[in-house]
Amino acid sequence: MTHILHIDSSPRAERSCSRTISNDFITAWKQTHPDDTVAYRDLGHHPVPHVDEPWIAAAFTPPDARTPELNEVIKPSDALVDEFLAADRYVFGVPMYNFNVPSTFKAYIDQIVRVGRTFAVSEQGLKGLVDSSKKMLVITARGGSYQQGTPTATYDLQEPYIRAIFGFIGITDITFIHVDNLNSARDQSLAKAREALQEVVAHW
Repeated sequence: MTHILHIDSSPRAERSCSRTISNDFITAWKQTHPDDTVAYRDLGHHPVPHVDEPWIAAAFTPPDARTPELNEVIKPSDALVDEFLAADRYVFGVPMYNFNVPSTFKAYIDQIVRVGRTFAVSEQGLKGLVDSSKKMLVITARGGSYQQGTPTATYDLQEPYIRAIFGFIGITDITFIHVDNLNSARDQSLAKAREALQEVVAHW
């Protein structure tokens, strides 16, 4: 039995293409894997706190040296990290904003990428602490197209960032479904994404 963490980060509801396709995937996956479990988090409608100075003090203080106040500050982050580490696989719906991820998703990343929890610092350097056998599916929604080898590819800071930050903590098996060209070919893009979705369901 597999446990999936499903996260949406769009502030839109039914008009969100990233939500639509991520939910289509979960529905299709559950039809073929009925015993699997899914935890859901909606960052678009229920954002997590941004990192602030008390958070930094708590995160970089050893647990046994924290004051009660620092323990309280870091509780939400601890809960998010525990939830993240409990999952075997990840399905993220992430729209592109200004060529990168929304601030809601970046705030989430800042909460879970933590020294001593998801990565370690040693004399040998930096090391991800998340099980490298875990898999991630990222469904993006984009107004344009940024395929490799095209003039606009240089503007895609979204996929490289997601690959880099989650690879840093240990997850390198990452699949992307880009729902792109939404400004000019919405219906075709959604149809193409659903075809790709079925392929992932069959082989993920």
